[in-house]
Amino acid sequence: MASTAIRRMAVAALAAAGIVGSMAAQAAEDPIKLGAVYIRSGSASSYGAFAEQGMKLAIEQINDNGGVLGRQLEYEIEDSQGNSGTAIQAMRKLVYQENVDALMGIDSSGVAQGVASTVPQLQTPLIITHAATPDVTGKMCNDYVYRLSVNIVQNMRGAAEIAADSGAKRWTTIGPDYAFGRQSWDFFGQALKEKNPDAELMSETAFPRFGAEEFTPFINSIMDADPDGVLISLWGGDLVNFVRQASDLGFFDQDMEIMFTVGAATEVLDALGEQMPEGVWLGTRYWFDAYDNPTNRDFVAAYKERYDKAPSYNAEGAYAAVYAYKAAMEKAGTTDGPKVAEALSGMSFDSPMGEITFRAGDHQTLVGPTWGKAGPMDDEFGIRSLTDVHVFDGKDVTPAVEETGCSL
Repeated sequence: MASTAIRRMAVAALAAAGIVGSMAAQAAEDPIKLGAVYIRSGSASSYGAFAEQGMKLAIEQINDNGGVLGRQLEYEIEDSQGNSGTAIQAMRKLVYQENVDALMGIDSSGVAQGVASTVPQLQTPLIITHAATPDVTGKMCNDYVYRLSVNIVQNMRGAAEIAADSGAKRWTTIGPDYAFGRQSWDFFGQALKEKNPDAELMSETAFPRFGAEEFTPFINSIMDADPDGVLISLWGGDLVNFVRQASDLGFFDQDMEIMFTVGAATEVLDALGEQMPEGVWLGTRYWFDAYDNPTNRDFVAAYKERYDKAPSYNAEGAYAAVYAYKAAMEKAGTTDGPKVAEALSGMSFDSPMGEITFRAGDHQTLVGPTWGKAGPMDDEFGIRSLTDVHVFDGKDVTPAVEETGCSL
């Protein structure tokens, strides 16, 4: 009787082992799924479209070269609609229904602030590829949220250096009435006063709501204030509409230094063409022609061949995030969310911007913005070129961890 029971237990154990082994083998063959949340509708929908292109390109390249951990990559993408509640619902759907292994995306700073505290509940890492508020790698930081793109502080430190050298003394701003616009002005002002204590930050500012279609009153109020320089942090369709309306009103004929904080987004340059005035300062998180390294050369060439256009910073950010997850999963040896999140901390990897590192203390990459003046039309891509290009070193424009408010 005892020997029979032992034999039965052994058979059951072998059967269970076979089932487990079969399940493990099946899991190893199942694709790894990335979940993305971007704006895919409304005035900023082009940002989501460019991001998806960058993501698809990276996934195709990786799959053609054997995938990750012997498995192919797939993705699911959801529309945040530029709304925090919608973005949270989208992330939960991706994790709980679509069973994605990692998350990426987020365009709006306000949305990033809204979703940051939810991410640890999902036990799934999120790489932010666009939204720039410093809060998510500052006072709202956590073990699961990372950002590989330039944040507001990094961008505004670069902008302030250019502004201080411009000779313009009296500065004002036009920006969207939420975190991105107001934080851009705050951090620009702080950095400019450090560079030039004599600079004047005017009280006459303009903060139209995000998604506004009529900018004439704001344009007129700024011209009436007669500043020496104007920092403009409008983006997406808002920036396109602003430039067209401002041109009609003679805004660019005034004797002012004009700085568009993300004016060199190719989504905007693509839409405006020659309507973007020459000689204004344009900022961007990544400029396709500013990095001379093999990864960037290959990325730009592959992107042009695939989509017949210049890659935007949102396309580059999504492309880089896919490769970051590849490196983190291979480092961790698994797609398990907490382990991948841990692997990202302090990790370096190659991107079109060169080798970049997710700083362990706050999960922000040490990257810097590119600024340049709008130049002649680029005949190859049909957008304004950049002249007088300044590529800022991330180490020079990134605050120390103890200055960010992050505690991990």
